[in-house]
Amino acid sequence: MVRKQALILQELQGWLGTPYVHQASQKGAGCDCLGLVRGVWRAVLGQEPVSVPPYTSDWSETDGQEALWQAAKAHLIAKPLEAKQPGDILLFRMRSDAVAKHLGFLASAGPAPSFIHAYSGHGVVESSLSTPWERRIVACFELPERTS
Repeated sequence: MVRKQALILQELQGWLGTPYVHQASQKGAGCDCLGLVRGVWRAVLGQEPVSVPPYTSDWSETDGQEALWQAAKAHLIAKPLEAKQPGDILLFRMRSDAVAKHLGFLASAGPAPSFIHAYSGHGVVESSLSTPWERRIVACFELPERTS
């Protein structure tokens, strides 16, 4: 487990500075928050489990479906929020009345927690997991173990 977390955190450092590009998932070239998770998955685990269909920036909002949450539950390992560790994936609800649709990786815990995410207008950055961000977290997941 510790080895996988170390690999994830090391891989994430290489993504810092990658520009924000909707639907992309290429280190250094561009990604969005889902693309960051997809890229780290490929680097740490190999081939992605499913092909991601095209999506718009307002996906899931019109029908209220928790599509990202459902996909995370299908392919990742859910953890209690209080058990989150560096390398875990955090799912955020950006508005209390909206679906959860932002992802990031916990980079550090303790007195000054931070997370790495692809943020529109900023690219892949490490941000403080301040109270406004912390209260938006709705779920925590970890990548599964590599099977081959």
